[in-house]
Amino acid sequence: MSPTPQRNESDVAFEGTPAYSPYVLENDNPRVIYQAFKRATDIVLALIGLVVLSPLFLIVAILIKLEDPKGSVFFGQTRVGKDEKPFRMYKFRSMVSNAEELLDGLLEQNEISGAMFKMKKDPRITRVGAVIRKTSIDELPQLWNVVRGDMSLVGPRPALPREVAEYSSYDKLRLRVIPGCTGLWQVSGRNELSFSEMVELDLRYIKDQSFTFDFKIIFKTVMMMIRSKGAY
Repeated sequence: MSPTPQRNESDVAFEGTPAYSPYVLENDNPRVIYQAFKRATDIVLALIGLVVLSPLFLIVAILIKLEDPKGSVFFGQTRVGKDEKPFRMYKFRSMVSNAEELLDGLLEQNEISGAMFKMKKDPRITRVGAVIRKTSIDELPQLWNVVRGDMSLVGPRPALPREVAEYSSYDKLRLRVIPGCTGLWQVSGRNELSFSEMVELDLRYIKDQSFTFDFKIIFKTVMMMIRSKGAY
């Protein structure tokens, strides 16, 4: 069943939930041609992006340093990739330097249910950070993760180790593929959706992934970045 004006993609995805678990478990063999093409496309587009966006990178780096001269420009964080393999993911720093230490005191204010933390008015976010998060510019350094092979342009959101520790065996099915800079969750509601809804969208992507689906998600992501919609 296709989405309609009254039924968005996430609504349609949830109706097919029972079919996802068997599919993901039985479809471990990669689609060789698709995976090879996807990897080649990831490398080419990520390298082009890093070159074309280098002036923007420089501007953002200067703004971050002007606001907090002692803090770093980039923020590196351990994330869980394909088959639960950890890797270092990079972003522009959008929070105060001691944001990780302050997290424990904010967990009770989590606005998303499940194994994920989101807070709309997170006090750790800097002034520059608020702007680059709203436009998703803070995510652009992940293009380097794509070149390295840690991530793909499109795939499930890379999870934190503390989040994965709370996963059920069903939730872990989303870790069967390489995580992405963007994905079906990001273009279907993002922070407005619950953790369980995110999982279902990720499993729908794994089930239906294709060249066309990937480019559709990339196009929608660019449109959302222009409109500064869904991120905080």
